[in-house]
Amino acid sequence: MPKFTLAVAAVLALAGLGTAATLTSTPPAAEAATIRHDAVQQQLDALAKGNSFPGAIATVRDRSGRVRTYTAGVADLTTHAPIARDSRVRIGSNTKPFTATVVLQLVGEGKVDLDAPIDKYLPGMVRGDGLDGRRITVRQILQHTSGIPDYDDVLAGDYLKLQHVYWEPRELVDVALKHKASFPPGTSWEYSNTNYILAGLLVQKVTGRPIGEEITRRVIDRIGLRDTYWPALGDQTIAGPHPHGYYKTTPTGRNVDVTELEPSPGWSAGAMISTPADLNRFFTALINGKLLRPAQLKQMLTTVPAPDLDVTPGGRYGLGIAARPLPCGGYAWGHGGDIFGFETRNEVTTDGREAALAVTSMPTTEADAKRVAGALDTALCQ
Repeated sequence: MPKFTLAVAAVLALAGLGTAATLTSTPPAAEAATIRHDAVQQQLDALAKGNSFPGAIATVRDRSGRVRTYTAGVADLTTHAPIARDSRVRIGSNTKPFTATVVLQLVGEGKVDLDAPIDKYLPGMVRGDGLDGRRITVRQILQHTSGIPDYDDVLAGDYLKLQHVYWEPRELVDVALKHKASFPPGTSWEYSNTNYILAGLLVQKVTGRPIGEEITRRVIDRIGLRDTYWPALGDQTIAGPHPHGYYKTTPTGRNVDVTELEPSPGWSAGAMISTPADLNRFFTALINGKLLRPAQLKQMLTTVPAPDLDVTPGGRYGLGIAARPLPCGGYAWGHGGDIFGFETRNEVTTDGREAALAVTSMPTTEADAKRVAGALDTALCQ
């Protein structure tokens, strides 16, 4: 979905990572008192003040292995109900690493060639002004170096009129192909959701099964992500506990409730639903080699400069995963996602730290985007 402001970097020395249960070594009341003075909680409280983000939730695993979930603000601007600690949210472009993982599993199975043209799998689909699928590889699709324009740049401008409109994946590709190529394939980098719609169509062509089913079988069920799912066809709701998501066209505008929306414009680029805790589990399992063979994981973590990836400098992009140097030293791996009503930011490190946070509205200013990125830095560097 819309361009994300994410974080993480190109270090291939993978250390063993694990997940931990929510901290239980201190009484709940004592833990709550400690959390309220925690630097991460202070960051979330600051995010939830004012008109930018009605609510925020984060799950963090620190250097000692302690896991905490933080909430701030409200789940509903009408009832002012608190945010549940097990809340699910729309994760937008965090869907892309799931899609890339499935493609790379197919590479490991000998069913897809990373350096073959996308036309081999989707013959004749990619044709346009400066666009030819016979000259664009699968690797370039996954790495955003294809030069294929982003359909989202066209659709996002009139969002509220499209909130409940269903789109077929091929329609999204056709919207993008009406525009000129951004650059010759392999010569630059530009984030484009269209790349990941094509990746989803590739998976379906090769496996003969829906991309959502393949993600569920190959990733979600395999590592036991209990609160992560691909929405069923036509389902505009979020199952289970969740905060409301809000949208406004200007920083000072009215918050419009967009919790229920048609996720098909995101599809294999941005349709999924998850929790911060499950996002941490997924990325930890991914970089720890639980989902890909070593050769394919190495390919995934081989990055190129991605200068407009983030609100902070130094971003690089692999195959469906991104990299960024941390302000406290070292690097982190992850992604991020924006979809109307929600923004998620998340990273994991090779020494076992994890942080994923969600806010219940997309940032409307660069300053707000930087505040979210700063909260993630605090979570990983405290």
